[in-house]
Amino acid sequence: MTSICLYFHIHQPIRLNKFSLFHEGRDLSKLYFNTGLDQHYFEKAKAKCYDPTNRLLLRLVEENYGRFKFSFSVTGTYLEQAQKTPAGREVIESLQQLSSTGKVEFLGETYYHSLASLFPTMDEFESQVRQHDGYIRDLFSQTPKVFRNTEVIYSNRIASEVEKMGYKGILTEGIEWVLGWRSPNYVYRNKDGNLGVLMRNYKLSDDIGYRFSARWWPEWPLTADKYASWLSAAQGQTVNIFMDYETFGEHHWHDTGILQFLRHLPGEALRHEGLSFKTCSETLESNAPVGEIDVPSNLSWADMERDVSAWLGNQIQQACFGQLEALGEKVRQTHDPELLHTYRLLQTSDHLYYLCTKSWADGDVHKHFSPYKENTPYDNFINYMNILQHFRRQVDLKLRQQEDERIATFGRERMLYIKQVFESPARRVPEQNSGIFANAMEGSDAI
Repeated sequence: MTSICLYFHIHQPIRLNKFSLFHEGRDLSKLYFNTGLDQHYFEKAKAKCYDPTNRLLLRLVEENYGRFKFSFSVTGTYLEQAQKTPAGREVIESLQQLSSTGKVEFLGETYYHSLASLFPTMDEFESQVRQHDGYIRDLFSQTPKVFRNTEVIYSNRIASEVEKMGYKGILTEGIEWVLGWRSPNYVYRNKDGNLGVLMRNYKLSDDIGYRFSARWWPEWPLTADKYASWLSAAQGQTVNIFMDYETFGEHHWHDTGILQFLRHLPGEALRHEGLSFKTCSETLESNAPVGEIDVPSNLSWADMERDVSAWLGNQIQQACFGQLEALGEKVRQTHDPELLHTYRLLQTSDHLYYLCTKSWADGDVHKHFSPYKENTPYDNFINYMNILQHFRRQVDLKLRQQEDERIATFGRERMLYIKQVFESPARRVPEQNSGIFANAMEGSDAI
């Protein structure tokens, strides 16, 4: 019996302002981040995708008597944007309705949709994952059991860390250079571990996510009954269909028939004997791993290479990533929540994605998703690097201020202590030692 593991990813980046090093202001969030542009894109996606698709999915769960199930992962940056406006809070409420059905699972991921899993140490990565887990518990009353890293980035190292954090499974891309002759339609485990690994069937996933409205595609138009027959013919334990949620209404507009396709898909799939829908954790619980996957280098679901070159493939991306990495310890030393939050918002992988200089089809995809239509990747690099340099100076300034405050506090406390000692009647200072206090007073400015 083959199950269908359907997973949707919901994300909105925090977009950057056009920034100059001459800009002044104390509110870094207003200096760096373009909330107006964020709201524009959020409301556009809400009207086209979030509202109609959330309503449809709730209807499908109810109509199919709980046999239709699926999984979500939602980034913290998305949820933050949604919390800021009444319209956004409506979206969260509809997601909470879906969660309350018991048929929709929410996965774990990095709160800031960052590349923290690629830093030399895993402290920052773990902090962001824990923060995201807490947010999901607060909003949806679920504790994530399965992990989806940013852009499904995966390696042996990352999987080992995720397993240590207590997760039962992880999602990644089912590409041939990892699987070889094997099929993505099975549950695997990580190298030298017991973490369940669900691998995306990228061909069947991209038939919806990428090719659905492509008139050049020999299989166009794609109908629900046709697609259900392909799912039924697939061999294995599970067919893992992973895609961006904006596929429905945003990437493929309503007039392509994408919502009608989704409307009929569960019913058509459930007509086939042996097909069922399961969440990610249910898929792992009901299927034993058939083997181990070994991924020593980083794997993702982006671009033709399926590696991390979409974010770190050129020198300008690597320079910015190096700045982010170098800032981490300094920011943590400040113990300043606002600086830490700003630092993590600057880690959002989209900032690096817009610096990609690839050509051909991959380059077109990067340009399509960039909100800075008039900019080249080099324009985006200058702007992003200006922000990182300015932020670094703010962190250094904060550290100097804190050090000055510590020195001043220490000096005051020392002076108070000396004064208390020498003025105490019970500990009257002998006449011959009276110069000690004067010397201490004279040297106090250097403390």
